[in-house]
Amino acid sequence: MTKTKVGIIFGGKSAEHEVSLQSAKNIVEAMDRHKYDIVLIGIDKEGKWHVNDPSSYLINADDPKQIKLNRSNENVAIVPGATRNQFIHQSTYDQLDQLDVVFPIVHGTLGEDGSLQGMLRLANLPFVGPSVIGSSVCMDKDVAKRLLKEAGINVAKGLSFTRAKKHKIDYAEAVEYLGTPMFIKPANQGSSVGVSKVSTKGEFDKAIEDAFLYDRKLIIEENLNGREIECSVLGNDEPKASKLGEILPQTDFYSYESKYIDEKGAELAIPADLSDEDTKRMQRVAVEAFEALQCEGMARVDFFLTEDGEIYVNEVNTLPGFTKISMYPKLWEISGLPYKDLINRLIELALERYQQERNLKSTV
Repeated sequence: MTKTKVGIIFGGKSAEHEVSLQSAKNIVEAMDRHKYDIVLIGIDKEGKWHVNDPSSYLINADDPKQIKLNRSNENVAIVPGATRNQFIHQSTYDQLDQLDVVFPIVHGTLGEDGSLQGMLRLANLPFVGPSVIGSSVCMDKDVAKRLLKEAGINVAKGLSFTRAKKHKIDYAEAVEYLGTPMFIKPANQGSSVGVSKVSTKGEFDKAIEDAFLYDRKLIIEENLNGREIECSVLGNDEPKASKLGEILPQTDFYSYESKYIDEKGAELAIPADLSDEDTKRMQRVAVEAFEALQCEGMARVDFFLTEDGEIYVNEVNTLPGFTKISMYPKLWEISGLPYKDLINRLIELALERYQQERNLKSTV
């Protein structure tokens, strides 16, 4: 049987670099080696691409706080427009073996914001997850929530400001409109990076400065009191929703450390203790949000469910974590799709979309 050659691209310059390393590790360990040949391409924090050996691509692989990319001496570049052998070794200009499909698991900036997806499209390579528009729209929380509202989906009330409009940010006006506490977030970050929950002007001013360290645009949102529910969505033209899970944070809110480093930072109720009616409503909204934001392949939809039964979409994550405590694969596991089969299905969906795109006319 001819094996499918899968390139796994991981790491990256974003604040979620270490999360990506953990995700890559889990994906590599789960992949069927009888079905796939794996090519590992690690991106370091300076943005250089390394071809890595599967036996030694990580340092401190089992410690989420100390995990690091083991940089190789084999750096690669990509050739846009090539129809085959799109990667070449920088030192020798030799071609890397042809990849059949790419599994990009670069979380955050330059990984799930459409940048990497656009480059892979230019390189004529099929890849897992949403394409350019779905990735870029979902990464920008301001734009995503505007589109969700247009689709009739509830989102938290909020304000957005670019760095150029920073002088217009007024604490008193924010309090009047949103109340306290409120959340301040970089518009284009994930995994709670740069997010602050604030109740005083001092906290507010510091949180504004912190958020602008990570992005040129921020959003200020009301605090929604409700249960934190998550749903995994899988598919292209006919997406399906998984069973639901609930986040039970043990800290003030579900922080970066709670999500990816501290296994005791939050309890996960899988499946969530919900009525059949609420479960079906949220699964329906998850698929509606997935389609409204032009997603393909996969996404994780995060909700708030308030005491009066209102459903609010908080975020749609197009490259969700695949760490050992990540919700996306766990929810499919309890929905009857084991981790290994989930990887297979994601690759099938990538190849399916690629074939559809190849069949489109490119000339008049």
